[in-house]
Order: sequence, then C-alpha cells, then structure tokens
Amino acid sequence: MKEFDTIIIGSGVGGLATGICLARAGQRVLILEQHYVPGGWSHSFTLKGQRFSPGVHYVGLIDKGASTNELYRGLGIANDMVFFRMNKKAYEHCLIGNKTFDLPAGIDNLKKTLSIRFPKEEKNINEYLSLIEKVSFELQLMPKLKGLWQKITVPFRTKHFGKFALFPLKKVIGWHIKDPMLKAVLNIQCGDHGLSPNKACFPVHCSVMSHYFDGGFYPMGGGGGIVKAMTNGVKKHGGEIRIKQSVKKIIIENKKAIGVELENGETIFAKNIVSNADPSITYLNLIDKEHLSKSLIKKLHKTKYSVTSLILFLTLDMDVTQFNIDSGNIWMMKDENDDANFENLMSSNIDSGDSFPAVFISCTTLKDPASFNGRYHNFEIVTYVNYDNLKDFNGLDDYHNEEYKIFKEKVINKLMNNVEKIIPNAKQNVIQVELGTPKTNEFYINSTKGNVYGTEKTLNQVGPFSYKNKSQIENLFLCGACTLSHGVAGATYSGVAAAALILNCTSDELLIEDKNQEIRIYDAEDESTWPDWIHTKRTDKIRKFVS
Repeated sequence: MKEFDTIIIGSGVGGLATGICLARAGQRVLILEQHYVPGGWSHSFTLKGQRFSPGVHYVGLIDKGASTNELYRGLGIANDMVFFRMNKKAYEHCLIGNKTFDLPAGIDNLKKTLSIRFPKEEKNINEYLSLIEKVSFELQLMPKLKGLWQKITVPFRTKHFGKFALFPLKKVIGWHIKDPMLKAVLNIQCGDHGLSPNKACFPVHCSVMSHYFDGGFYPMGGGGGIVKAMTNGVKKHGGEIRIKQSVKKIIIENKKAIGVELENGETIFAKNIVSNADPSITYLNLIDKEHLSKSLIKKLHKTKYSVTSLILFLTLDMDVTQFNIDSGNIWMMKDENDDANFENLMSSNIDSGDSFPAVFISCTTLKDPASFNGRYHNFEIVTYVNYDNLKDFNGLDDYHNEEYKIFKEKVINKLMNNVEKIIPNAKQNVIQVELGTPKTNEFYINSTKGNVYGTEKTLNQVGPFSYKNKSQIENLFLCGACTLSHGVAGATYSGVAAAALILNCTSDELLIEDKNQEIRIYDAEDESTWPDWIHTKRTDKIRKFVS
C-alpha cells in the first residue's frame, strides 16, 4: 500500500497552498476532497452552461508588487492566472436607502470622493482612513518582527494597533466619524467578514478595508480560475488530488496522527495529516474525544462560527448595463442603520417580508468579460441569515421535501424584489434562477452550520486566540479560514504557514522568487487593454451561443 508524506483533508485554497509547498519540496502529497470538484468555497460550477462562483466575488492587492500578487508568484502559479480589474472609479457601489455612494480604487481617491460627498467630515475622513492603513500595516508587521530589539520595541512599532485593537469597530469609528450615513458607507465591507459594527473586531475590519484600498480584481473563470491554477501547481510537482473522497476518521496511534480512514473503509497512511476542515469537524467528527485535551474540548464547545448565507444564482436575458450595472460590486442596505439591518437579518423569519434589508449583488459576466456570450448576464446575490432559523430543515437526512421547495420559492421571490430595485422587470427576463441555502453550504462545502468565513471574527477568536496551524496532536496540522485569516488570500497564507511548520522553515522561505512568474491583469471596463486571445475567446463564446 502506498504511503504518503502528507495527506491533506479538503481542497480549499488553504489545503491547495499546503499541497503546492509540500509537493514542491519533494513530499508525496495526497489531497482528499469530498465534493465532486476541488476548491472548497473557491470552486466554480455551471448551470445550463452559465458559470457561477459561490465564494469568490473579488480579490485585493493583485497589482504588480502587491502582497496577493507576490503570494501567487511565490507559489509558482501566477503564470496560470488572469485577473480583470473591476471598475476603478467604483469597485464598490453602496446603495443605502435612495442614495448611492461609490468607492474608487486608491486611498487618496477614496478620501477625495468621500470628502466631496461629506465636506464637513473631510478632516475626520482623512484621519480615519489613515488610521485604518496604519493599523493594517502594524498587523502585518508583527509576525515579521525578529530579534530581541525588534520584540522589545513592539509597543512603539505597533502603537496604533495597541491603542485600538481591543475595541469593536462601532466604537472606534464613532470616535472619528459623526455622520451616520458616512459611517454606513465606511462600514459597508462588514459584509466581507460577516459581523455588524458593534461586534466586529476593529483590526480585522482594518485588514479587510486595506486589502481593497487599491481596488478589486476578479479572476477569469471565477473562483475556479484560482482553483485551476492551484490544482495544476499541486500536480506539476507530483501531488495527487482525489475528489469524492469523504474522510470518516483521522487515525491516531500513540498520540500521533498516522493516517485516515475513508467512508468506503479504505485506510491511507502518512507521516503528516493536514485538515482544511473546520476545527469542530476536524476534532469532534474525525477524531475520537479520548485523544483531545479537556482544554481543547472546552474551546471547541465555546467556538462560534461566522454567519451563513443565502446565494441566488441568476441568469438574465437583458442588457443590464442600461441600468448602470457594471463590474463593480453592489452593496444594498435599507438605510444607514447597519447594526439594526444586520440584527434584522439574524433574527427575522427568512422567508417572511418583501425584501432583505441588506444584500450583495455581483454581475460576473461584467467582471469577467471573457465569460459573456453577448446576451445573458449572470448574477450572484448574497445575504446573510441565522442558521438556527432553518430549524425546520436541520437534522433531516434529506431536506429536499415539499416544505423546503416552498421555502426556497419564497426566498427567491424576496431576493428578486431586491434585484428589481436596481434592475426593473428583472423577473420577466429570468433565464434561470437557483438558490443556495445554508443546507447547500453544508452539503457541498461541509462547513459547520454552513458558515461562510470560518470562525466568527470577534476579538476572542482572532490573532492569538484563533486555532493554531499546529495542533495538540503530533503530526496533525490545520489550515483554512479558522486559523491565520479568512478570505481567499488569508486562507492561502494559512496553507503556506501549515507547510512551513511541517518543513521546519518560515513561510517566506516557501514563497520562491521567480522573475518569470507574472499575473496577467486587464481592465474589465476597457476592451482596449485586452489581448487578442481574450477578444477571440469572447467571440467564440458568442458564436457558439448564437449557433
């Protein structure tokens, strides 16, 4: 029987990053994925020929020299990636009540744009956004500080982080910004970590905001474009990826992880096991409790997971650009009371009411113009809900009953009402519509309670309080959104960190400089920036659709 150096459970971007690093270092690597496609939240799928990506809606810091760009270059997968720069003047559209506010790429542009709309707050805007920048910089600096002198001077090097780290976002922004509408605009990206301002950890929000200060980028091929580059990277170095392989148990002997047992009864052995699954699934479902310490069991029972989601996958047969839809994301809120809107999402009956108080809308055929067939536009509409409000369907082996179908129809209509606020008569032009629910998330992603961002990113669950890459069990490691950080880039970094522990080196040593690696970046809004092959790709897609 073949023995591997490392078995990785789950093929999210964290697991794939671990696989690339270990395989490139010469290890025999096996990645096991329970879904029929790899990628976890980053995977893409097609419905009647139209592509959708449930988890990847934009990525930041993709420009040459920026950190995510350097991450992909260092993993040796940049040449397999193409990104489209979203609308530079408005990569985020904030629709709050009957007002629209646009967030442009570039922090100076953002300060200027917001100061024009809120002239009385100009000084406060400059100070607050500069603080966001400083706290984010210091957050990234801390792991890099080495040597006695640097560690002694940590309080001076990270003074802004130290001053505000223990406070929620609502309190810090309240100290700097007075206008309620401006607060709502600046807090709009709370949707990227799934917490209301009164609960959100300020440093986490700083990290999210600064990640997008230079704008948003969308991968050609959707999230699947990233996954394809990463799976190619694993295979190029001899790693193996197996789909439709559910792990039943992590085998522990003498306090060491030595292999896995699959649902089909097969056992596979390895020197190291890396789990890209949530900690609760890893420790409580895959490992017998006798192997866990009392403190770990206590922590697991206290752990809270992030929000779960409803995602509408929609194809429209209409020219949506006539309604000012472009490559920028749309964040729609009922009014500027962001805490109340979030609480409404969490506490209300999901299928009651005419529309949702807050939704995210993304037109992927405008973000990824190579995917447009000349006629149909694809959308992903996301809102957050409380998993416990699905109690009628929880615990059922097969939840696809008549009640569930009626529930989905009500939710689809409710979300379509949100869509029609910006695209009149959208309902009359639907080609296809499908709803992903928290139960869908559980089934395909196997995330605890269908969560979107791993653990809830409150102060007591991030940084030093998050789950470590190295577990209490020898030769067992974790990666993914519950460890180092969430999001596409954060989860990828977590995978590099797990590999570094296994190889007894630093993460920086695993990100290898290669001048021949380069991400191709084009402007989604400007056809003149596209190379001939993208025009050809789009023309071929249009021709196939027409024929």
